[in-house]
Amino acid sequence: MRPRHKKNLEARLEAVSEYFLTLRSESLNYNDAETEKHLLDMKELFGNDNPLYLEIGGGKGQFACTFAKQNPDKNILCVEKVRDVLVIACETAKDMGLRNIKFLDCAAEYLPSFLPEKTFETIFLNFSCPFPKKSYAAHRLTSERFLGIYKKLLKDDAPVFQKTDNMHFFEYSLESFSKNGFELSNISLDLHNSDFEGNIVTEYEEKFSSQGFPIYRLEARVK
Repeated sequence: MRPRHKKNLEARLEAVSEYFLTLRSESLNYNDAETEKHLLDMKELFGNDNPLYLEIGGGKGQFACTFAKQNPDKNILCVEKVRDVLVIACETAKDMGLRNIKFLDCAAEYLPSFLPEKTFETIFLNFSCPFPKKSYAAHRLTSERFLGIYKKLLKDDAPVFQKTDNMHFFEYSLESFSKNGFELSNISLDLHNSDFEGNIVTEYEEKFSSQGFPIYRLEARVK
């Protein structure tokens, strides 16, 4: 479901402009993002050298803002391409007074153009769109082309953490990670009824778990 267009969107974004960067570029397409570089200076962006974490598809920001509040000595960069959702996340971060979180107005395909390699301690994929039709499989954030991007952005031995409520998407992800040089660990088929500690609940997670759906989780590291 598409989010409703927010009233006064541009004015609201302007009011939280210190929290986000718009990284769309007409000079780029998905194929040349790897070679045309417009790299961000992470130290300049955050004002420090603290460890960096990346969430792709951050939605309304519940996960990223909670992570930032719980970890003031870590920085989190949150990618979200839907501006009507992005503005809510930025407003939440501002209301919470967070200084260790930034949002990128950007599609994940463009990230190689803007983010330095070997930079992130962890990549979070929380409740990404499953794109259930096989013809759209390449758009899934655990498809081969995206896993190739993550390999370059992650530091050595750094993990990807994925959570989803969609069993078929999870099965696809398990296979895709395995086929593309990742080693899987800490796989959970029912996260909320497991002994896992430290889980940060997202807005989608609250919704689906309250309806009785199991939450699936995995960790994947490059072999």
